[in-house]
Amino acid sequence: MTDAATPFHDLDAYVAIPRVSGLKLSPDGSRLVTAVATLDAKSTKYVTALWEVDPAGERPARRLTRSAKGEASAAFTPAGDLLFTSSRPDPDAKEQDDEAGPALWLLPADGAEARVVADRAAGLGGVKVAADAGTVVVGSDVLPSAVDAEHDEKLRKARKDKKVAAILHDGYPVRYWDHDLGPAQPHLFTSDVPQSVTAPLAAAQDPRLELTDATRDARAALVEQGYAISPDGTTIVAGWTVPGAKGDQRSQLVAIDVASGTRRVLVDDDGADLGSPSVSPDGQWVAYSRETISTPFEAPVVRLGLVPLAGGDARVVADGWDRWPHSPVWLPDSSGLLVLADEDGRGPVFRVDLAVDAADAADEVTRVTSDAATFTDVQVTRDGTTAYAIRTSYEAPAHPVRIDLASGETTALHGPVETPALPGTLTEVETTAEDGRRVRAWLALPDGASGAAKAPLLLWIHGGPLGSWNAWSWRWNPWLLVAQGYAVLLPDPALSTGYGQDMIQAGWGAWGAAPYTDLLAITDAVEARDDIDETRTAAMGGSFGGYMANWVAGHTDRFRAIVTHASLWALDQFGPTTDAAFYWAREMTAEMALENSPHRFVDKIVTPMLVVHGDKDYRVPIGEGLRLWYELLSASGSPAGEDGRAAHRFLYFPDENHWVLSPQHAIVWYQVVGAFLAQHVLGNDATYPDILG
Repeated sequence: MTDAATPFHDLDAYVAIPRVSGLKLSPDGSRLVTAVATLDAKSTKYVTALWEVDPAGERPARRLTRSAKGEASAAFTPAGDLLFTSSRPDPDAKEQDDEAGPALWLLPADGAEARVVADRAAGLGGVKVAADAGTVVVGSDVLPSAVDAEHDEKLRKARKDKKVAAILHDGYPVRYWDHDLGPAQPHLFTSDVPQSVTAPLAAAQDPRLELTDATRDARAALVEQGYAISPDGTTIVAGWTVPGAKGDQRSQLVAIDVASGTRRVLVDDDGADLGSPSVSPDGQWVAYSRETISTPFEAPVVRLGLVPLAGGDARVVADGWDRWPHSPVWLPDSSGLLVLADEDGRGPVFRVDLAVDAADAADEVTRVTSDAATFTDVQVTRDGTTAYAIRTSYEAPAHPVRIDLASGETTALHGPVETPALPGTLTEVETTAEDGRRVRAWLALPDGASGAAKAPLLLWIHGGPLGSWNAWSWRWNPWLLVAQGYAVLLPDPALSTGYGQDMIQAGWGAWGAAPYTDLLAITDAVEARDDIDETRTAAMGGSFGGYMANWVAGHTDRFRAIVTHASLWALDQFGPTTDAAFYWAREMTAEMALENSPHRFVDKIVTPMLVVHGDKDYRVPIGEGLRLWYELLSASGSPAGEDGRAAHRFLYFPDENHWVLSPQHAIVWYQVVGAFLAQHVLGNDATYPDILG
């Protein structure tokens, strides 16, 4: 740690702050386990370890695992042993392989040494455990022609030895976010956990689980799908992708018999994508996510569905509740659910009491938490009185809390990471759009901002576009710019979640209309504040926020600078080249895409722009950034001069993805952004980092 006032005044200190994620509660309720990512010795990547947190909030957190490779995917067995995955060296391996995939490890509840209990050449992940039976489900990739594990390993070795990376596709999609799909495809493997594995006798090698492939004919059906296992360990429930004509696809909900691998369709809805299942503690019901398939004229609607595990009619849960629920967690008596949903710039926990007879009564929704915060990873105690979760907001990064389900009161536990001091304060602002809609935002202000010391303003535009500025972000963190004296505005314009379906529909298929005017309206309102310097402003955004930054640049010169990260520029080009072109076809017609495409207004751009793009971005392909950069220099209202240079800049990351995640690249990102803003907003000389060469 440096002598800086806060870690947000020093980028090296900032990237070194440990980062908490995930939470699991032991069956007896006596232990919580979370993951903590910390910088490695070279400060070039993060390594994750598992930590135990006291649910009572009395004992300090203690570290459970430590290795250079890190640990992930924690899950408890009914006996309280902890399963996790790690690529750490297997002490029983004949030869150590530095590139080996993650194996499944077991850390006994009594604190004995962790040991490998299962492995595959492709690696294992996504650990799920049947709450009563203890049956384990893990995910692992399988090459399409492999007949068994030995054959799969042989094929992998041949590709590796001959340095063959080619993939022959016969369907769509072919890549996802930042990685290629294929040739291996995800399957689900199951195993009982016998005593010979949990309490092995002395031997040359500890016994391993016998993994059985329960989804031999999966092909690409399980790509990016969620799954769950029934408490008795007999049935897996999963989202299942069904390919369609002309590159389209949708998702069913299926039940897979663990013993035989037989698969049956639980819910098949032509009008929706289904997934993220959760099986009730009594084994009778499945709650799942249901997102209607949008059209260019009608936005999707997200609800929860409910279906008997044995099969039968499915129904929508709390259909009259105008929010988008997700991440359902069953109450212990199977009478209802705890769910999460964006609401008014927050992400509270809600309770849904299920109607016994949905034909005669409605499901009842009650908000549980009242904090100005967002919750994730909810865990419920066996008696149903208490929940545990990860809480986050723009005032504090993720940390574990206890929730009293009767009162909604939340109590911070002794987590493994201290909450960093902030260089300013957070307040809430709002205005009214031209059509009467309420538009609200968070405003982060630097310490000392006042009428006598006005702060320059940065408008930050969120991505998605279906999202909300409602949770701490390590990647887009306003406090780093607040520490430099800026006020940062985080608005939720049309298309934002947490304000009802009408707010989403207001911007659907018309990105350049209501979302744009909402942003200007809230900026106008904030610029009228006494502590804001309306003469020194800039706009920034990533992904959809980058699209909107480009749109802003072509429609107003009110800002002194624009930062556009991983941005959509020419929508006719973007649509067929993004990793999910079938989804884009549901968002806009060709005519809508042309009407809302920023590239048509390049000649109106006179504001200096900083373009940022990673070459491994498959969601917004690098072609968007390359075309934007060339057209800024060749056709904008502020083109390159006779010397070939312009006021614009292009920060290119050859080996980064949509987000730019590696610690040192994150530092460079903020240094370049800070220098660009200092030059054009503050009128200072631009000092770019020496490491750029």
